[in-house]
Amino acid sequence: MTASWPAFIGGAALVFVVFNAVFALFYWLGDHPIANVPNGQYIDYLYFSIETLSTAGYGDMHPQTHYGHFIATIELFTGIFSMSLMTGLIFARFSRPSARLLFADSPVISNHEGRLTLMIRLANERHNIIANATARLWLFKSGVSKEGMAYRRFYELPLVRSESPALALSWTVFHVIDQDSPLHGLGASDLEAVNAGLGLIVSGYDDVAAQTVHARKSYEHSDIRFGHRYAEILRATDDGRLRIDYSRFHETIEG
Repeated sequence: MTASWPAFIGGAALVFVVFNAVFALFYWLGDHPIANVPNGQYIDYLYFSIETLSTAGYGDMHPQTHYGHFIATIELFTGIFSMSLMTGLIFARFSRPSARLLFADSPVISNHEGRLTLMIRLANERHNIIANATARLWLFKSGVSKEGMAYRRFYELPLVRSESPALALSWTVFHVIDQDSPLHGLGASDLEAVNAGLGLIVSGYDDVAAQTVHARKSYEHSDIRFGHRYAEILRATDDGRLRIDYSRFHETIEG
């Protein structure tokens, strides 16, 4: 369900080819199970298998033995079942809403309103509004217990504002790195030493699909840029509306 459309179609085509190749092999191994096969070669049985699995039979080649009828019956059932399954999957993919959120390539850490702050920018790529959007940010760190067991520990990073009533354009989430923050006193080398990472989860209500949508983004420690801030991306048009300059969305500036 989460695969891209090219991957989904490619996977379905691969399954179709494999099914037909297997049934064609069963026909080919039989004792002339199909009538009017031109040369009795494997490729002829493959074509017959495709016609049978897709229920498109042209009436020229047909089963003529009990073995042939048995294999054709199994293949017909497989074809009907697989077509029903494929129809359901395609319908589910079309009806399943997805949040098209664009996340900045790099989180940044710099001063914001006089406090050291971790910032991550995101934007809504659709023209609709995501209502009651909520965000949760996590820090992942690797460690070793006293018994010598390796583990992965998760820390939720409190956000200055974790909710947005209407996500229509962009949203930057802020985590203040104070004495209570799991990031307090950690630099780039410290994060690398514990193989740290960040995970951001955003959810909200899609007013067009009338369903809750989710999006997530993960970052490695090497993605974090210290002493940087995001470039300005909002600009006003002649009619007074705000637009996002996506050409600078991932751009960061030192300072």
